[in-house]
Amino acid sequence: MTAIGFLSVAPVAADGMADEVAKAVAALDDFDVSYETTPMGTTIEADDAATVFAAARAAHEAVDGDRVSTLLKLDDKRTVDQRASEKVTAVEEALGRPARRERE
Repeated sequence: MTAIGFLSVAPVAADGMADEVAKAVAALDDFDVSYETTPMGTTIEADDAATVFAAARAAHEAVDGDRVSTLLKLDDKRTVDQRASEKVTAVEEALGRPARRERE
């Protein structure tokens, strides 16, 4: 009922990767997914795992280069609807505070 993926797509290159990573993130717009990009990867939410896989493949293929490293971690909730934000809220409730801290 809900599939949440964590996707990291990067060219293996010595220079900056931002332009290529931007191509991977832009490729997600062609799919019925929600996503949030963080410094280490992008969280993707969809109704099913097949959509997450298809979006991840498109992101991988959008990156130019001789070598591309892609990692996809999938949480396929087959009997429950649960958004990624709800998973974070559950951790915050258990902590009794926000699950975020800035270094001083």
